Parts: sequence; C-alpha cells; structure tokens
Amino acid sequence: MDTEEEFDWNAPFQRSGHTTISVHKLVRFQQFVEKYGISPAYFVDYSIIDNDEAAAFLRSVAENGTAEVGVHLHPWINPPFDEQVNVYNSFAGNLPRELEEAKLVGLRDAIREKTGFNPTIYRAGRYGIGPHTIDILRKHGFVMDSSIRPRFDYSGQGGPDFLALDSEPFWWDDDKALVEIPLTTVYSGLLRKQPGLPARIMNRSPLANALLSRSKMLERIPLTPEGVSARETKEAIDVALDDDLRLLVFSFHSPSLAAGHTPYVQTKDDLDHFYDWWREVLDHLAVRNVKPIAVPELVAATKGG
Repeated sequence: MDTEEEFDWNAPFQRSGHTTISVHKLVRFQQFVEKYGISPAYFVDYSIIDNDEAAAFLRSVAENGTAEVGVHLHPWINPPFDEQVNVYNSFAGNLPRELEEAKLVGLRDAIREKTGFNPTIYRAGRYGIGPHTIDILRKHGFVMDSSIRPRFDYSGQGGPDFLALDSEPFWWDDDKALVEIPLTTVYSGLLRKQPGLPARIMNRSPLANALLSRSKMLERIPLTPEGVSARETKEAIDVALDDDLRLLVFSFHSPSLAAGHTPYVQTKDDLDHFYDWWREVLDHLAVRNVKPIAVPELVAATKGG
C-alpha cells in the first residue's frame, strides 16, 4: 500500500494543503486482511509518519509482526525543501543525488524514530526511481525496492519508462543485497505475447487503449482495485499463473480506504465495492492455490531461489 496523504490528483503539486483523514481507516483494512492471513506492506511517506495516529498504528503492526513498514518518498512534501515544486521534480529520481538521498534517508530516520522499526524496503512515489536511487538504497542497507511498474511509461512527464519490463523479480547486484519486486502488470489478449508497438501506442493514447482493450486484442491489467474490475483482475491472475509467474504483487493508495479522496472511491458504495473486490479476488487466489507471503519471507525466498 502506498500509504500517503490526500491531495487533489488533478491539481499542481504543492507542499501544503493536504490532509490525512484516511489514516483512521488503516485499522479496518489491517483487520480485514489479517483474516486472510495477509501481512501487508505499508510504504509510508512523510505526511503519514508525521501523523501521531498513523505512527502509533505502524508501531503496533511492526511490533506485532503483522505488517511490514517501508519508505515511500513524495519529494514535494518531504524535507529538505531545496527544489522547485513541479511535475519533473515530483519524481524523486530526477533530483540531484545529494537531495534525493537527504530526503530518502531523512524519511527513513523519521519512520525509525516514530515506530522503533528500521525500514529497509522502498517504493518511490510516482514510481520515480532514477539513476542514483539504487546506489542510495544499497548504501543505506535497504534490501528491497518495489518502485518499478512494468508496462507503464511515465517519460512523457519526465519520469521513468517501464514499458519493456515484465513483472519478474530480479537482483540489482551480483551479491544479492538488493532485490527488485516490481508491481504486477499483465497483458491479456491476442497480442499479449508480442505487444511491441501496440503497447506503446496504447500507453500514449487513451482511445487506442480503449479500442485495443474492447476488441480483446491487447489489454493491460495491473493488479489493483483502483480502476480495474474484479473480473479483469481474475483474468490477469489466470494469465500470470499460466505464464508461470510465481509472485503476484497487488497495490493501491491508502486514501482509497475512505470515500472522496481518490478517483476510484468517491462514495460509500464505492468503498463497499472496494472491499467486495478484495473478497472476490482473494477467494479466487485461494481457488488457484496462491498463498500470501510476508516481506521478510519473500526476501529470504529470493535469496534461496
């Protein structure tokens, strides 16, 4: 979960004016997933760890070992504030190395101070890793990054291009110190084995995306309850398993836990559907014999395999 403040997704980035109303909904979600034996990972940004209620919750789950706490960098609200606030700089990997490092390490230290837990997993806000990010993570003892969103291209905004990458985990180094756990995105449709140019056109054109998807020629399905139906998600799960993908990574933004803060959950009915989505998808995973794995077990498994 990208555990973050609420803000207007359609407005320019700004350092102030955000809220943390959805923080008190974290407990409900934690209780919900624990019933399924799931230990979620909360990637936490500066606004969240600066909230006493959120910090207490995160300390509790970290102490109980029922969730993992990680770092989630939104540079525009994360000190030190030495850069201009704009779209390009909203990708932390675009910042000068010293500034990216200062923000990332400062957030890591704030999480450690507030929770008593030293986070060693990272997801860049807006998936914004850059040329120095991996060296910074290795330098400061991080063991896992989860910033890559395969099959998506953010280069039109100055961000990274992940269009050619798939969802398989990989090591960033020969000594297996830092593992990449990409979010899972699946191609479905007649062209899924050779997406090439259609995928690039689809990524840049909403119309082409809609046409290719509706014709069942090519459909890009990320594993998320935000904007993706349970039917589509179950189809993506089956495709991934048929392709022998052994790890499925689901993600969403914490403001979706309360109505009115993301485009995906605007009403109470939307929130009910959000939890219904999880029930349907988790039941399907159980039928397909897919079992949850906690982050420490996952990192240990990657070292062994």
